[in-house]
Amino acid sequence: MKLSASFIALVCLFISSGHVQLTSACTFYVSNKCPFPIWPATAPNQGHPVLADGGFLLPPGRTHRFQSPGDWSGRIWARTGCNFDASNHLPACETGDCAGKLECGGSIGLPPATLVEFTLQADKRKPSFYDVSVVDGYNLPVAVATRPSDAKCGIAGCVKDLKAACPDELQVRNRRGEVVACKSACLAFDLDQFCCRNQYGTPATCRPNEYSKLFKRACPAYFSYAFDAPSPLVNCPSDDYVVTFCPRGVGGGGVAAD
Repeated sequence: MKLSASFIALVCLFISSGHVQLTSACTFYVSNKCPFPIWPATAPNQGHPVLADGGFLLPPGRTHRFQSPGDWSGRIWARTGCNFDASNHLPACETGDCAGKLECGGSIGLPPATLVEFTLQADKRKPSFYDVSVVDGYNLPVAVATRPSDAKCGIAGCVKDLKAACPDELQVRNRRGEVVACKSACLAFDLDQFCCRNQYGTPATCRPNEYSKLFKRACPAYFSYAFDAPSPLVNCPSDDYVVTFCPRGVGGGGVAAD
């Protein structure tokens, strides 16, 4: 279902049990403010259902609304430059591709892609967490907010276009030679010190590097590497979450608003 920018509010259902309030369902609003179409996708963590069939087309200026269980856990990202023609060679998308399918069906997208990660709790006494991660790389800026909007619950977009600042060794280019994504150092070089593993598998031994610092300067509200601190993780239980790609154009900036 596609909605106009005005949004048609859908109230989450609640079940009251004594003094405990449970959220049986929540609503995601995924909005495209990029000047080009995107193909948002969802992938659940183990034991959770696939949302919105796993993926859909979202033209510029449009919003797609879908529901999730109150205790859903998984990720949302956007694919770009997709062509799902049966004669097209895989991958079908320039970034974030999931085995060439429009509906990912639970498959995780091919990095690099900016990830929005959610761990929701039906019991509102327990924390619901979400974040934006470029630990595996970046393809689009994204902002996250709750409805009604609350400043402390928002994750802002980027302050500058990370693709424009991406070093040559991290760039992903399409067939036309355009930079469509920026790899993380871990993805590009597969070295322990960049991937925070083995002897570098603790916050004390895995420190920010020149590449993660570049990501952090461009997108200060995102996880730039595995042990990013202070943690960009947000804890805000809500009935409605707004995920906005290109919140202020392609460069980023700002928190998604109604």
